[in-house]
Amino acid sequence: MVNGRIIWTSIGVGIVAAMLITAVVWGYKMRPTDKPCVSIEYIIEDRAERLYVTEAELQQVLREEHVNPVGQPIDMLSLYRIEKAILRHPMVRTAECYITPRYEVKVRLTQRVPLLRVQTPSETYFVDTDRRVMQARAAVRDSVLVVTGNVGVQMATNSLADFAEWLQNNRYWRQRIRLLYVQNPQMVYIKGERLAVSGERVVLGPMRGYEQKLAKLRTFCENGVEATQDKQYYELDLRFKGQVIGRR
Repeated sequence: MVNGRIIWTSIGVGIVAAMLITAVVWGYKMRPTDKPCVSIEYIIEDRAERLYVTEAELQQVLREEHVNPVGQPIDMLSLYRIEKAILRHPMVRTAECYITPRYEVKVRLTQRVPLLRVQTPSETYFVDTDRRVMQARAAVRDSVLVVTGNVGVQMATNSLADFAEWLQNNRYWRQRIRLLYVQNPQMVYIKGERLAVSGERVVLGPMRGYEQKLAKLRTFCENGVEATQDKQYYELDLRFKGQVIGRR
């Protein structure tokens, strides 16, 4: 009898488990997944720092890609296609979509962040913090380093972007250096504010070793200017090891 009770108990547990699984599956099938999407909401996480994306622009992108979810059955939506469409916007960096229990689609996104602005005779563009070219738009008003002259995209997205990122993190130089002029990759000039030169330029030379070059210039600014106030330099040259060469 004991064994019989054990067998019947096991059978009973199995039946209950099977009924629960059936109920879950049946309930899942009965979910009203054909309900239409009632709305879409855009959550821009970094909008307090900048706002380069508008809801109207995002809606236009969804219409062009034929993936506007509003009014479409929930079970027919492709969140992947919606995310891919949102990422087409030139100012969107990341996008993540999800559906709420109220049949709403929410899009959580971040924006691209400019690192430097490039202005050449033929084009103007930004390089962002991901080292990607970013189109110039009137809405982009971040205060970033400006680079002019003969600037190629490869230089802009590599050595110049590295310098711009270093500059943003340097409290001393970020308010003093506002502009670089590139004559060629081996001859880069600095223009800025409160430099130890009478309004003209500082020769940086090639971009390598700029930390040491600017440390040398800072020492000159803080210790050497008073001794040379009677000399009006139009140029300071940082290319030579251990020296700052002034030209009048």
